[in-house]
Formats: sequence, C-alpha cells, structure tokens
Amino acid sequence: MDEIKATMSQRLRRLGMAFAIIACGVALRLGGYEIGLPYFLVKYGGSTLWGAMVFFLIAMLLPRQPIGRLTLLALVIAALTELTRLYHTAWLDEFRLTLAGALLLGRIFSWWNIVAYGLGIALAAFIEARRLTLPGQPSD
Repeated sequence: MDEIKATMSQRLRRLGMAFAIIACGVALRLGGYEIGLPYFLVKYGGSTLWGAMVFFLIAMLLPRQPIGRLTLLALVIAALTELTRLYHTAWLDEFRLTLAGALLLGRIFSWWNIVAYGLGIALAAFIEARRLTLPGQPSD
C-alpha cells in the first residue's frame, strides 16, 4: 500500500511540475515581449520550458521508468513533434494558427527548437535526478 501511495505522490508531484512549467511557458510566450524580454529568451525559453514539460508528463505517465529512459523518450517525442511541422494539410495549418495549436505543435520547423527542447529535457532530468538523490529525501 505504501508503494502505491508513493507512486501516486510521485505522479502528482510530476504533474504539478508540468502544470507549473505550462503556466510559466504560457506567461513567457504571451507576456514576454510586452515586458521587454528579448526575442531569443521568449522564443527559445518557451521551447526549453516545453521540453521540460514533455519530460515531466512522460515521467508522470511512466513513474517506474529510469530517468535515462524517460529522457530518451521525451527527446524522441519532442523531436517528432517538431518534425510534424514539416507536414502540411489545410486543417493542420489552420489549427497551428490558433493559440492552442501554436503552443502544442508550433508553426515553423527549426533545428534550434529541437536543441532548446533537449536543453529543457536535460534540465528537467537533472532536477528529477537531484530530487531523487538528495540526502534525507524519501525515494519514490
């Protein structure tokens, strides 16, 4: 029973991290320019946060997987999502023009986005690994 409770706690924590990252990413993309942040920070900061969000969502769905496997899976999903930008249909391009479409799928393919996703995923994996190895922290 304690193992189930620990797994549920871990899932909720990871989901909470994903939601916090989503809130930060949306705030950055919607208000970053208005408060005078540079283009590079808004554009690639959002992509970095998106990569971290992917990691925590995958980690929430697969709580028993090792961090390395979660990292690799998140990288594959992020890269495949970016590659979908090379595929165009009328309905998909129309969806990409909406706020939800832009935030979920993006609009224009960029290798730099994949780099930013990788950075966000690596940072999220590092945070998760540190959390699991800190002295005095209960392991999940």
